[in-house]
Amino acid sequence: MIWGMTTATFTQVHVVLSLIGIGAGLIVLLGLLAGERRDGWNVLLLVTTVAKSVTGFGFPVEHLLPSHKVGIISLVILAVAIVARYGLHQAGAWRRCT
Repeated sequence: MIWGMTTATFTQVHVVLSLIGIGAGLIVLLGLLAGERRDGWNVLLLVTTVAKSVTGFGFPVEHLLPSHKVGIISLVILAVAIVARYGLHQAGAWRRCT
């Protein structure tokens, strides 16, 4: 049992979160290429990506793996992106990144 779910169910949740994040990311990317803001899809992308990264730490392991290191880096980058977008409203230096 992982977080109240069987290992199979937990794995399915993790995979579904990943697939939703990938789909939302593609839609956000298409919006960026078209010069359009897709705020709802951006929220979905960020939420599912954070959730996917967090659930990745729920799998039982004996020691720190490369996947954990990637997850940590991903969560740090996502935290910066969320703060820049929603905390600082892309003001000042953050505006140049859009």
